[in-house]
Amino acid sequence: MPSAALFRATLLVAAVLLGGCDMLGIDSAEKIAAAREADGRAIGGACRHAGRAIEDCYAIYKKADRASVFAGWRDMNDYMRENKIEPVVPQLAAQAAPAQPVAPVLTRPPVAPQTH
Repeated sequence: MPSAALFRATLLVAAVLLGGCDMLGIDSAEKIAAAREADGRAIGGACRHAGRAIEDCYAIYKKADRASVFAGWRDMNDYMRENKIEPVVPQLAAQAAPAQPVAPVLTRPPVAPQTH
């Protein structure tokens, strides 16, 4: 009988320890999926508020889930239309990337055929 009691006690201790995995910082798959969904919605909403097209948003944030980015973009679009909010043009992007001079394209004038 002592072995059965020891087995139950060990099983009870294991259940208590495994039940506290959230305290150890181990995220479940559902928690990770919910965080990715929330991140995607936030990215989409921020892109729409900045006046970016959805395609630009997809190109900038390649790792974000497209469906959640679109859902956030659409939600922000509806909100901005209902409340007549204008997009806010990002200022940091214009300051951070100074315009680089474009190298002139050198073309040769057409050469007339030579006759001898």
